[in-house]
Amino acid sequence: MAEILKRAKALAVNPLKASQPVGAALAFLGLKNAIPMLHGSQGCTAFGKVFFVRHFREPIPLQTTAMDQVSTIMSADENVIEGLRVICEKNKPDVIGLPTTGLSEVQGTDIRRLVREFRALHPQFDSTAVVPVNTPDYTGCLETGFALAVEAIIDTLVEKSALAGRRRKQVNVLASSMLTPGDTEAIKEWIEAFGLRPVLLPDIGDSLDGHLVDVETTPLTLGGTPKSEIAAMGESVATLVIGRSLAKAADLLKERSGVPDFRFDHLLGLAACDAFTMALAEISGQPVPARIDRQRRQLQDAMVDTHFMTGFLRVAIAADADLLVGLGQFLAGVGAEIVAAVAPARAEVLAEMPVTSVQIGDLEDMEKLARAGRVQLVISNSHAAQSAERLGVPLLRAGFPQYDWVGGYTRTWVGYRGARQALFDVANLFLGKPHEIPVHRSIYRDASEPATPARSPSGAGLVGH
Repeated sequence: MAEILKRAKALAVNPLKASQPVGAALAFLGLKNAIPMLHGSQGCTAFGKVFFVRHFREPIPLQTTAMDQVSTIMSADENVIEGLRVICEKNKPDVIGLPTTGLSEVQGTDIRRLVREFRALHPQFDSTAVVPVNTPDYTGCLETGFALAVEAIIDTLVEKSALAGRRRKQVNVLASSMLTPGDTEAIKEWIEAFGLRPVLLPDIGDSLDGHLVDVETTPLTLGGTPKSEIAAMGESVATLVIGRSLAKAADLLKERSGVPDFRFDHLLGLAACDAFTMALAEISGQPVPARIDRQRRQLQDAMVDTHFMTGFLRVAIAADADLLVGLGQFLAGVGAEIVAAVAPARAEVLAEMPVTSVQIGDLEDMEKLARAGRVQLVISNSHAAQSAERLGVPLLRAGFPQYDWVGGYTRTWVGYRGARQALFDVANLFLGKPHEIPVHRSIYRDASEPATPARSPSGAGLVGH
């Protein structure tokens, strides 16, 4: 069990984390005909929107209550009520996500009371669901904000019922923030191979996968999980929970609906994929499809092909907790050594990391630990590019944001095929670095006399005469 080390300094030197409001907004962007409205200043929303646009390379629907100096001191309650009215009147969304920010949290805003006041003043907009969630950006990270939003969505849209199993082919999937649009697409195909129908919450693979549409612009999300599908999650035969961060959301859904669940910390690597596949076989009562079995054999072959590169490879990882543990367990399972593990916020799952200790900190902490551990590969988001350059090692981009790498958001990590490609990418990055045998100078040679490199008799490398 890994020891979780507290932050060693009072400020972030090279920040690793993205904020809770950004994570909550990402969750709402996975709902159909939805729009997040952050309760805070324009800068709070603009900052997150820039990251979303650069990461997904798509227009991102995002609104703000635009708190200014006066409303911050006096009251910003009217900003929320008026903002909700304008969005409902002009855009007619199915769902409005209403995360708070650090500014409104410090002010002490009761966001749920404001939603009740909006309902009382504007009953004509009752068809639009409003999901309030407290996500101060001075605590937590993207992962925790995302998880809080998923829990709030379930709390708002899923009614208490006793209809579990009514839809015998339908399974719920609670998808963690560590999953990319490519991951969610792969998970849906995986489930459908067993004759089941998945309902993902949220489904960013349907809304943020980068597909062209007929309309020129839209103020709302174009895809994602429909509100009606969320309301019917209580009728599913099972719930698949991917990511320990969604444990509270899963508990709430199980309490509301009575639908049994299967929980997975991640879907990276052979063991995790096997567990997920067997769960699907149990739920569906069907044997494992031949193509899934073939993909498993392909992963096993890739493990054999790459074991010379991954064995004893010294890796540094900096990411949110779910992704950090998933990558760490996956790489440790193929022989790599994790010399640095850094997360932006504490989480229960960090104790499962296959290292002696996990540092809660930033990219500066990762860089120091990596240098001390003579790292050979760094895995993190695009913010770590300069750290990897200073360390003189390659960077495998994972997590959010990825603004200097086209298509990073579409990458598939999960499943047998995703793990296979990840192994190939790690091996190729390692092979791309020079690993020549250094020139040897005998301790008995005069220091003033230059060493003359020459080929060894086998021609395998250079040796000193």
